[in-house]
Amino acid sequence: MRCPFCNEENTRVIDSRPSEENNAIKRRRQCDKCGKRFTTFEKVEMIPLMVIKKDNNREPYDRQKIEAGIISSCHKRAKSLEQINKLIDEIETEIFNQGVQEISSSVIGEILMDKLKDFDSVAYVRFASVYREFKDVNTFMDELKKLLDK
Repeated sequence: MRCPFCNEENTRVIDSRPSEENNAIKRRRQCDKCGKRFTTFEKVEMIPLMVIKKDNNREPYDRQKIEAGIISSCHKRAKSLEQINKLIDEIETEIFNQGVQEISSSVIGEILMDKLKDFDSVAYVRFASVYREFKDVNTFMDELKKLLDK
């Protein structure tokens, strides 16, 4: 691992432990040349996942798209970035546990909505209004009734 400060190739691990979510190994390293310390994370490389869009085009899975949707849904809600990242991790785990190389964007959307419903009901309704493309107030109210009936 190269030192990010002096670009030296010789660095050594001085501490190793699982990350908080237990999905990576956090390594504390020290450069042999400049002596500065830095942290690296080692994660399992996942199979590339392709997302099949509504128009049948395919594009690589992009975590940032889920993150952007959730952040905009949670705008002015009392949710920390840490809570949002934990939710995204849960969504990704469910997506990748499908064990497929291609997944429909609608499947991802349903997983996201299911998780968001338990996370924050207002954020869920906001996301649903865009995702379900409500055409009028009645379809919006139908979704609200489903949420209230549970």
